[in-house]
Amino acid sequence: MGTVTLGVSIAVPEPYGRLLQEARAGFGDAAAHGIPTHVTLVPPTVAEQGCLPRIEAHLTQVAANGRPFAMRLAGTGTFRPLSPVVFVQVVEGGGACGVLQQQIRDPHGPLQRELAFPYHPHVTVAHGIAEEAMDRAFDELAEFSAAWLSEGFALYEQGSDGVWRKLRDYRFGSGPAAVPAQLGHFDAPTLSS
Repeated sequence: MGTVTLGVSIAVPEPYGRLLQEARAGFGDAAAHGIPTHVTLVPPTVAEQGCLPRIEAHLTQVAANGRPFAMRLAGTGTFRPLSPVVFVQVVEGGGACGVLQQQIRDPHGPLQRELAFPYHPHVTVAHGIAEEAMDRAFDELAEFSAAWLSEGFALYEQGSDGVWRKLRDYRFGSGPAAVPAQLGHFDAPTLSS
């Protein structure tokens, strides 16, 4: 039956997602247009294709038990020199993302896996490009900010062409919140010039 490469993430909504994707492409990151702008919950994970129904049932249950929470992005950070990544920081909603990714990666569930690094919610804006371009991404997006209400997450599959495509959205139900959150003030999207 074969395997599939899956990922689970919270999409960064428009217009923020498009702004960050275009910025990432502008820094010379060739993968930019093949990766929807997102906050990762489960990184690329290889699974048997026959496990998809079980994975989808598990994600449906996790989503049903959650409820929307506030997300806010502001400023930049980097994992360098450990990993060649520049990102926009998640400054609100990170705790809820942490709980959510633990629930999705439940040790007894179909998406159980160890992480190479401790979980750190973020939005990648440059990965594996020239150091000068990484520095530019860090500086030019330092004033970026965005806020929205996260109402769910999505399951993605990476195609043989390297492009990530959404398989299904999972909206939060009326279950208990992973982390109590209050919806705060929403900023207009901004990019420094």
